[in-house]
Amino acid sequence: MTTTDHTPALEPDAAQVAALRERLDELLPAAIGDLEDLVRIPSIAFEGYDREPVTRSAEAVAELLRGTGLPEVRIEAVDGGSPAVIARRPAAAGKPTVMLYAHHDVQPTGDESQWTTAPFEPSQRDGRLYGRGAADDKAGVMAHVTALRLVGEELAEQGIGVTVFVEGEEECGSPTFRSFIETHREALAADLIIVADSANWEVGVPALTTSLRGVVDCVVEVRALEHAVHSGLFGGPVLDSLTQLSRLLATLHDEHGEVAVEGLVRAEDPAVDLEESTWRSDAGVPAGLELSGSGPLTARLWTRPALSVIGIDAPAVREASNTLVPVARAKVSLRIPAGQDPSAAMDALVAHIEQHAPATAKVTVERGEEGKPFSAPAHSPATDLARSAFTAAWGTQTVDTGLGGSIPFIADLLEVFPQAEVLVTGVEDPQSRAHGIDESLHLGDFAKVCLGEALLLRGAETLGAQR
Repeated sequence: MTTTDHTPALEPDAAQVAALRERLDELLPAAIGDLEDLVRIPSIAFEGYDREPVTRSAEAVAELLRGTGLPEVRIEAVDGGSPAVIARRPAAAGKPTVMLYAHHDVQPTGDESQWTTAPFEPSQRDGRLYGRGAADDKAGVMAHVTALRLVGEELAEQGIGVTVFVEGEEECGSPTFRSFIETHREALAADLIIVADSANWEVGVPALTTSLRGVVDCVVEVRALEHAVHSGLFGGPVLDSLTQLSRLLATLHDEHGEVAVEGLVRAEDPAVDLEESTWRSDAGVPAGLELSGSGPLTARLWTRPALSVIGIDAPAVREASNTLVPVARAKVSLRIPAGQDPSAAMDALVAHIEQHAPATAKVTVERGEEGKPFSAPAHSPATDLARSAFTAAWGTQTVDTGLGGSIPFIADLLEVFPQAEVLVTGVEDPQSRAHGIDESLHLGDFAKVCLGEALLLRGAETLGAQR
């Protein structure tokens, strides 16, 4: 692993760090207990799921934030969206305001029988807390709560403004996010926004996420027949739609697994790289299988486009009959690096599909989401302060990382609050399995996350007010 040099910020006083760590040791059991209570609430905001647990989750988060001493706490929703929590203490004149973002909704569980323990019954094993949302992102909620329990009174004395914004529909795409922050623009306005929804470099090593890929997606439909027909009587002159869809999807990559869509942008290779054996273990890639593409792993993960087929509508194997499938659909997801315009990427993807569409089927493309990538400044007072705080809390150098995933709402934050700087911080680690079976949080790292954020908040006064 290599790191990039940066001008260091003023290092936190060692004695103060030690005192804060001692105080955190006292608060940590209650913080973990509160996190376990949040995990027990199945706050899935996807359509078709019971909305009551999402409301209950928002109420639980609001109660936790009231306990931090913030004088204004309320639950809001717009346009029929899921409930979000806003808690705040306005800044004194000339003092900066920090917004702390997290989300209290979670992903669906998938097949619950595959979980070692029930997904909404938190379980501690080998220093990790297991449960849906234990990492993504109820740990982010509790990192904010715990940091405010540590230094909230101190921030109030300094006059530093604090706003906590806990969203309730991030996992289902934040459909009312833009409308929400525009409606509550005055309450949410900040100089610095800390988004606690990313991952650290590895267990024991903190990270500041300085780039995120954007995302575009579409649904491709291939129709070969008006209706299903007997495969024996009619097979031969007509290729079924599933075969034709498969052939079309195969054109999206070359023989080496590189994305074959022309016109897409590549960003510069990162200054850090991953150990392949470690990454294979984290990703669950079986031994002996080659990896796709070329170049540094971090480049393939963070700064180059990546294209995946994430869903197919076709008959299930157990229900298959000897008929030619008349129509098949696939959802295609394209991750795009910093510097790539999402609309241009969508146009390039659609153009590729249309150019490679077979003459033996009708192909239509339904355009979907367009999310912008994110790139933080390499050097700023806020990023330097964050690195210094995390290094002091963890006792090891902070690594600047990218993230292959996307947080499209960051673009909305920067457009609605152009004066603000955004820091993306991590509560997860490579073993967290966010969105997957047996999602978990490393409890030792969680304590360091809380301490690091407390130190960052304590130093926010040095940033000044930009609004």
